[in-house]
Amino acid sequence: MSTSVPPAPAAETARRGSPLKIDGLGLQIGGATILKDVVLDVAAGSLVGVIGPNGAGKTTLFNVISGLVKPTAGRVVLDDRDITTASVPARARAGLGRTFQTSSIFPKLSVLENVRLAAQVALGGSGSLLHFPRRTDAATEAAVAKLEAVGLGHKLDALAGDVSHGDKRKLEIAVLLATEASIVLLDEPMAGVASGDVPGLVENIRDMQREKGCTLLMVEHHIDVLMGLVEKVAVMYFGRIIAYDTPQRIMENPLVQSAYLGTGSAGTEAA
Repeated sequence: MSTSVPPAPAAETARRGSPLKIDGLGLQIGGATILKDVVLDVAAGSLVGVIGPNGAGKTTLFNVISGLVKPTAGRVVLDDRDITTASVPARARAGLGRTFQTSSIFPKLSVLENVRLAAQVALGGSGSLLHFPRRTDAATEAAVAKLEAVGLGHKLDALAGDVSHGDKRKLEIAVLLATEASIVLLDEPMAGVASGDVPGLVENIRDMQREKGCTLLMVEHHIDVLMGLVEKVAVMYFGRIIAYDTPQRIMENPLVQSAYLGTGSAGTEAA
């Protein structure tokens, strides 16, 4: 778990993101326990990483938080509002945004059109593809600003499906910025990204927190990248969070080391 990315500097703006609280979250499907008594308190404007072996429940946790899967126990509280039973659109309106392991853009639309649709909805308009605005309307201007912020200002008219995988990830971040989300779930944002594109994505993620004030919860298998980005790390193992601490303390935690080395004691303590 070596750290190769320098720690992020302290936020330069007042933290505006929404706090997230997970209280006793559980999920059972058939006779299988997928999540068990998950407790997590994410401070407003913070950047928290979620790590764990394959099958630990990381993406499932994101699915429950974002409303794609309903829990069988516990609560999800966003900015002091219980959203456990809220729909996906209702959570989006409450300020929750998310990326997925695979790119979720509209490949046949231009880079600009992808972001303009999100900006159009955020400004109170519809998500209709039948609305063709002028280059000077508010949604388009907002979209251009977000694309410039992530370094895609020179690719406005390119088809989203034709840009590199790293640029697709940047495009997803621009879409989230256009929605004005106050809390963002990033599910493996570096997955499949060429090594040369990683530093740019790292800066985009830092800017979401530092400049935009977003609360960020991030699953990432590139441990060295994640440890250099986040303030705290939650470690999942067999559907439970077995540790939640600073990156340095997580790397020194024998329970965490056991989970990754597969010696078995982590499972014993987490049971």
